[in-house]
Amino acid sequence: MTLDEFRKTIDDDTMPSGLSNPLAALWHDARGNWDQAHEFSQRDNDAESAWVHAYLHRKEGDLVNADYWYVRAGRTSPKHRLEEEWAEITKTLLQKEQ
Repeated sequence: MTLDEFRKTIDDDTMPSGLSNPLAALWHDARGNWDQAHEFSQRDNDAESAWVHAYLHRKEGDLVNADYWYVRAGRTSPKHRLEEEWAEITKTLLQKEQ
């Protein structure tokens, strides 16, 4: 699935099947459901989930917590807009799953 295809599913009533937990978190986040996104981001203990978890706390404005999760993901807190980070994470994870 491409980033554009993923974006088109955001208005669907149901989440696409077969998404990893980090991608499911990003799907819920894009639909405005931070709590559900946060829940999915915590289901796995890997770098991808930590990256999404960091992004969600950055979006929430909890930068100390976000920085902790960026370190766990092996990344640094980005300086670009949240929308750009969402797209970067989503595109990276979609490519990884192909």
